[in-house]
Amino acid sequence: MTTVTEKFDSAGFRRVLGHFPTGVVVVAAMVDGRPEGLAVNSFTSVSLDPPLVSFCAAATSSTWPRLRRATGFAITLLGRDQEDCCRVFASKGADRFGSVAWTPSPAGHPVLDGALAWLDAEPHAVHEAGDHELALVRVTALGSADGGRPLVFFRGGFTGLATPPAPARHPADPRGLDTDSPFFDVLSARLGAPSS
Repeated sequence: MTTVTEKFDSAGFRRVLGHFPTGVVVVAAMVDGRPEGLAVNSFTSVSLDPPLVSFCAAATSSTWPRLRRATGFAITLLGRDQEDCCRVFASKGADRFGSVAWTPSPAGHPVLDGALAWLDAEPHAVHEAGDHELALVRVTALGSADGGRPLVFFRGGFTGLATPPAPARHPADPRGLDTDSPFFDVLSARLGAPSS
């Protein structure tokens, strides 16, 4: 049975939101000739046209003010076997690039080796959002590896997917919709229409 809580503190808020699993990425850039980066689990896609993604950085972060000065970022989507790497990038005062292998992206920003995928992006907008800043960035290049499982953050700990799902098929649709998505089966059932 679900417990309803009308009054809550920040610990309760964090605990409940911990029920939502998220992927983990490293946002990195070359700043004054040196690699800088931080771990983020608030990453999400925003728009296809233009291609925008977003992430949040804590206002208390000592790394984000330096990254924010950069002309662009590489965003590395971490794999299940990169938990140790994530912990390094989430630690204050750590030599984050001292023990991590990386390769420059087409724009010259650090992409961590062994990742599931990566994006090159340029700043689009930054908004104050409570105790964080919300960064919207425009994707300029991207790439992915074959196979692998994502690193997932859930209920305060790291986990992974038990079985990787089959790659999604994206049929040609003039509206740009993924009509193979289970969302459309549920929608058509509710509307009484045949599903695709």
